[in-house]
Amino acid sequence: MSTIRPADAQYSLGKILAIWAAVALPMPLMAFWLAPGVATKVDHHPMLVTWYFLIAGMVWQFVLSVLLLRRELDEFTWRALSERIWLHAPSDPRSGERRWSYLWYLVPAFAFYAIFEMTPLEDVIGRLILIPFPMLARLPELDLGVLALEELAGAWWLVPIALVSSLFNYLLGEELLFRGVLLPRMEGVFGRWDWVANSALFALYHLHRPVQMLAFIFGGLAWSFPSRRFRSIWFAIILHGIEGVFLIVGVYSVVAGTGP
Repeated sequence: MSTIRPADAQYSLGKILAIWAAVALPMPLMAFWLAPGVATKVDHHPMLVTWYFLIAGMVWQFVLSVLLLRRELDEFTWRALSERIWLHAPSDPRSGERRWSYLWYLVPAFAFYAIFEMTPLEDVIGRLILIPFPMLARLPELDLGVLALEELAGAWWLVPIALVSSLFNYLLGEELLFRGVLLPRMEGVFGRWDWVANSALFALYHLHRPVQMLAFIFGGLAWSFPSRRFRSIWFAIILHGIEGVFLIVGVYSVVAGTGP
């Protein structure tokens, strides 16, 4: 059976921050510099161009995750990979016995997430960052909702774009990197608070959405805590993936001409 090299059992703080920087720093550069520049030269809505660049950033997260995992695993097999990134049924915190029934924890976790990211509280907490950094208010807020336009009715090519975006956002990109690659290797530095540090890193990765980062710290706890406690990435994938359902339904309604 494949094994993990002892030297890679836990990441150092330097390695954790280097991985974070590798995926976080390109996002605002693409969103606020590259995308606007390209948008002036193509016949596309600026938000669509920005969306393409952000998808590219999430694809990069997938590539980086694969490179890191291939380096760690002696044999890049499905069994070794699923154990490494906790892609298996939730485990009992005491006995280690795996049971899918522990997914009931998704209910209170979703309720906690909804309080911080599906109510006005998200905007209240998020905008606290403008107190020390008022200049951030001048940055454009990247909201795909601005694409709810009549002229996009019939643009069915947007549906596969939304599917690809969801695939790399909620599974192969953000979740694979933050909850699959990083979270299992953060205990050595952060101890039992590794799930809090993971949520903070994930929130601060959203440099391209600065006025939402603080709220993301709290909302992300709903993903990182059960994933860490039950050592299963499925909690984060499912909870985060709910956003993807809304995205795909929203894009479909716009393309089908049934949206607002």
